[in-house]
Amino acid sequence: MHELAITQSILDIALHAASEQHAARIRAIRLKIGAFSGVVPECVQMYLDVLAKGTPAEGAKIEAETVPLRVQCRACGATGEIDRRHIACPVCGSVDLHRLSGREFYVDSIEVDV
Repeated sequence: MHELAITQSILDIALHAASEQHAARIRAIRLKIGAFSGVVPECVQMYLDVLAKGTPAEGAKIEAETVPLRVQCRACGATGEIDRRHIACPVCGSVDLHRLSGREFYVDSIEVDV
């Protein structure tokens, strides 16, 4: 359910940016979503379809790029990607990890008609 509030914020950001550029229509909203952010792009699209009715963003598509979870191992210093099934350093197996990426969530760009 948190995607509803998130989607409203995304829509507000996109509408503001489009207005500044005097855009007539928003075609796409491109998001960067960390693999561990907890945001489901399909839910964002579903809420956008409802919230954007009657606005320049009506019919806009969400295009999401997933940012992988990258970590640095505090034990050996190696950096690499991990996932929910393998939460240990890919080099030494330690679980003493520092997160470098993977929780991001932001509007990267919008595609508009002027």
